[in-house]
Amino acid sequence: MTNSNFLNLNGKDLIKGFIVAFLGALLSIVYNYIEAGTLVFTWAFFKPVLLTSLGAGIAYLLKNFFTNSEQNFLNKE
Repeated sequence: MTNSNFLNLNGKDLIKGFIVAFLGALLSIVYNYIEAGTLVFTWAFFKPVLLTSLGAGIAYLLKNFFTNSEQNFLNKE
């Protein structure tokens, strides 16, 4: 797949965005729990990971939506 055009998204954008968002959120939250000494894998642990991932994923998709195929932000083709 190639880079998506300005005001368009492709499947690659979706996959990469949510992988990066989920791993980033997971690592930052796991680090905070390890520092606090309270690492327990329950819904209370995963809920902020999922919510943070969702927000970061949406931000990544918005960035890609407004970036053209030459990776210039807010520039048309």
